[in-house]
Amino acid sequence: MIKVAKFGGSSVADAAQFKRVKDIVEADSSRRVVVVSAAGKRFSEDHKMTDLLYLCHAHLVYGVSCEPIFRDIERRFCEIRDELGLDINIEADFDDLWEKMDKDMSVDFLVSRGEYFTSRLMASFLGYKFLDASDCIFSDYNGAFDMEKIEAAIKEALQKYHKVVIPGFYSALPSGKIKIMSRGGSDITGALAAAACNADVYENWTDVSGILMADPRIVKNPKPIEKITYAELRELASMGASVLHEESILPVKEKGIPLNIRNTNKPEHPGTMIVETIEKESEKKGRFLTGIAGRKNFEILSLRKHNLDNNSDLRKVLEILENHKIAIEHISLGLDSFSLVFAKSSVESILYDVISEIQKILKPDNIDIQENISLVAAVGRKMTFRPGISGLIFNALGEAKVNIRTIAQGSDELSIVVGVDNSQFDTTVRVLYEGFAG
Repeated sequence: MIKVAKFGGSSVADAAQFKRVKDIVEADSSRRVVVVSAAGKRFSEDHKMTDLLYLCHAHLVYGVSCEPIFRDIERRFCEIRDELGLDINIEADFDDLWEKMDKDMSVDFLVSRGEYFTSRLMASFLGYKFLDASDCIFSDYNGAFDMEKIEAAIKEALQKYHKVVIPGFYSALPSGKIKIMSRGGSDITGALAAAACNADVYENWTDVSGILMADPRIVKNPKPIEKITYAELRELASMGASVLHEESILPVKEKGIPLNIRNTNKPEHPGTMIVETIEKESEKKGRFLTGIAGRKNFEILSLRKHNLDNNSDLRKVLEILENHKIAIEHISLGLDSFSLVFAKSSVESILYDVISEIQKILKPDNIDIQENISLVAAVGRKMTFRPGISGLIFNALGEAKVNIRTIAQGSDELSIVVGVDNSQFDTTVRVLYEGFAG
């Protein structure tokens, strides 16, 4: 068995966290591949290594000395080394890096040093082989990854060294230059490594015990989700839930590798397991939602026209919105009307121009705009093929005096989305959680 364990910035923020990581890794010998982010914040007012390195580069660009910041970064790595009793000449490495720093230094190379140094320390502490991401994670100039080369490099390293530590967040371009990924890129590195070695499980260790069923700022102590499918996760993420970026999921999803989100500070907690499918399972009566998520500040454009041609007229309106780069969240169709839901931020400065274009082309009987709308999604695989679910949800919301402004349900029956006034957003989330998820 092979497990790939990725540890986020908060999991490697200081020497104490390094020791927690070592306890976790040594507790299971199948954790043969460890992917590490740059050291994160030690406390709320602290700075992430990545942010400090970006700041250094900004100083270089504007010709301002960044040496105080640079040496602060060096001291922090040396503190971790000294507290762990490691024998690595960090000072020499930083002196060498300092000699190369000027305004022409690549921001990608400089920022990637956060993961590079954190991983070198972790590899030494664990007794694993340090495998630089530039030697095993390969991408083209458009950001696409070369899975064939990645797989060959990681498999070769595992055969040769058995256990490796890989820095997250950056890859090597065909030219050999370093290319950093978007924020959260270490999650992508972990997924690529897991897919490359056909891991049995990809563990993503962070500072939370899995994905919560609802926003803890709205619902007090929401339960973590024990198991969730990739499809459900996508639904929750699309509605604003704080979960992994889709790009960091795709490599393991395509290979059917389970993804386990765990808490470094509570390793005894099983966290959330994300899988492709879940066999029929026992369920608590009335509890059929996996999670609830939502976002505020949408608008609903409703158009009414006698003898409306849904195909032609809807297409014309969608073309107008596309030309203005307005993304549609949901569409509702009636006999002589349709409604479109979109984010307020996407139309704030152009709404009346858009309405004017629609009136000129379609000559509708009426156009109405509803503002300050929230969309709340009730997501759950257990809803599929179960009659009466919508009725139960709408009845519960009605009893709580929630005014539903729009309704949408996906064809796969994984989610029901309701539009409510912004003022009733929190109430909607609580009613759904308390009645059908918690």
